[in-house]
Amino acid sequence: MPLLTFNTAADYLDAARQMAVTGRTTLARLLAEEAADRTQDPAAAARILAEFPSPSLRQED
Repeated sequence: MPLLTFNTAADYLDAARQMAVTGRTTLARLLAEEAADRTQDPAAAARILAEFPSPSLRQED
């Protein structure tokens, strides 16, 4: 199994899409949220989150 490195929003988004394809929708949503957080364009961030419509499970401090 290859070791994945996440450095950019695109890395997180690619991983989110892979998780969605394999049925791991919760993990896909969490990865998509991280991708959106790393995206500076609010419209692009909204499009990312819209692609993964599951409710957020993040716990904010």
